[in-house]
Amino acid sequence: MAGKFVQGDIAALQKELQAATQEKSIIRVGMSTCGIAAGAAAVLEKVKNIISEKSLDIEIKEIGCNGMCYAEPLVEFQVQDQPRAMYGNLTAESIEEILLEYIDTKKLSQKQRVTGVEGLGYEGLAPESCIQKRVVLRNCGIIDPSSLDDYIEEGGYQGLERALYDLGSEGIINELKDSGLRGRGGAGFPTWMKWSFMAKEQAEEKFMICNADEGDPGAYMDRSVLESDPHSVIEGMIIAGLAVGATSGFLYIRAEYPLAIERIGNAIVQARRKGLLGKKILGTDFNYSLEVRLGAGAFVCGEETALMASIEGKRGTPTPRPPFPAEKGLWGMPSNINNVETLANIAPIVSKGGKWFAGYGTEKSAGTKVFAVTGKVQNSGLVEIPMGTSIKDIVMGIGGGVEGDHTIKAIQTGGPSGGVIPSKYFDSPVSYESLQELGSIMGSGGMIVMDERDNMLDITRFYLGFCVEESCGKCAPCRIGGTQMLRLLDKIADGKASKTDIATIRRLAHAMQKASLCGLGQTAANPVLSALRYYEEEFSVKLIEEAEVVA
Repeated sequence: MAGKFVQGDIAALQKELQAATQEKSIIRVGMSTCGIAAGAAAVLEKVKNIISEKSLDIEIKEIGCNGMCYAEPLVEFQVQDQPRAMYGNLTAESIEEILLEYIDTKKLSQKQRVTGVEGLGYEGLAPESCIQKRVVLRNCGIIDPSSLDDYIEEGGYQGLERALYDLGSEGIINELKDSGLRGRGGAGFPTWMKWSFMAKEQAEEKFMICNADEGDPGAYMDRSVLESDPHSVIEGMIIAGLAVGATSGFLYIRAEYPLAIERIGNAIVQARRKGLLGKKILGTDFNYSLEVRLGAGAFVCGEETALMASIEGKRGTPTPRPPFPAEKGLWGMPSNINNVETLANIAPIVSKGGKWFAGYGTEKSAGTKVFAVTGKVQNSGLVEIPMGTSIKDIVMGIGGGVEGDHTIKAIQTGGPSGGVIPSKYFDSPVSYESLQELGSIMGSGGMIVMDERDNMLDITRFYLGFCVEESCGKCAPCRIGGTQMLRLLDKIADGKASKTDIATIRRLAHAMQKASLCGLGQTAANPVLSALRYYEEEFSVKLIEEAEVVA
């Protein structure tokens, strides 16, 4: 449809696009960072050359990450009169063989097929019993992230239309309240409540901010969503702006994500051209603009006050609260910050209703959660599961268990702010409450699998060292306490520490938790405390007697 969208245009276009797709044969090639790193560019070039040389009526789509990073490069066939089939670990030579076999026989090869595709939750492929339920990742690995039409074909921007014409600010917040959605960036604060605080504020200008400053080691959920489905985050940002009364938004993305930055920038341009951003959105009186700001990679800028300082061009250091950002944030104006995953949930919640989302998960931890499952696991990648799914189902089921003949030992969740969970607790459900009881946190969604070769003393030194390196240095508890605790861990590793040093580590940890200015310092000791809770013997074996220390 030419020109800018108005009410009714999006649903009409969706029907047109869906009808056209039913008549097409499509080959999808994964071209996210994980696919490109594995050699997907050569696979794509080979597919394009063969389709062109043979003059085949097959559309080629460059898609994002479908979560099966362990099998990249990936290619999916959706051809007439045959079930969809996905092939993994491809090379230019192997995809050529598969394509030529299809051209000769009109049947898809069985070679290099990826098994367990039903676990992705793709419509038509997934039985009702499959573990994954895709809300945030609903379009990842299906649509071309550079195509607005692809996003609309999958139901995109219908949530925005409902928000503008049927719900308004109060209605949006009520839907979020019904959904039970909690912030997916770590703390798990109810999203509806956070938005309602800002909606009540009266100011000349308000700001909505997307935190895409993903910095946890082993976590790449936000990058993947931005690369694979950028319009889902933009739509969530616009709906959020309407709900809280903001007319401007910022996407704060770390500069190390060039592909994500390129694709979100392209999507913003597309949305402006079609009247989904800018003045009089969808023919209403609502005006909203979006701008990308780049972060320099400082982990502390994941903290909201430090992030806002960075957007303002200042050094990214936290400031005391209150006042909270909803009252006084960016440039002294009311501001709200949510992370990528939280915002990617908004459009389907508004479109389908809060009670639909609350139908997944548990009473206190509703909906689904995306995890980056990495480490000593066979099937590393992204998974999205309903809250309440057991750790065992994620690691042993979707993840395929530990690699090789080794024995699984534990997982680490929550990044540098989280903790370790031994394998004996793997029957525990994944929820905010259950992980906290085990001494860890949900965090943004990193889940690193460890086996018997991993030493917990080394693990804690790595995570604490990361936090010490990333500390802004503004407050003494974090700046001094973290450094002292790391020196004591090094002392244990060198075989020069005693039981007194273990006690000192615990005292320092508790002091940091109570006195640090921001979440970085308050949670930096979590990996150390959880490792001591479950694996103190791996520390104690290195200790020497007090008498030897005196001597």
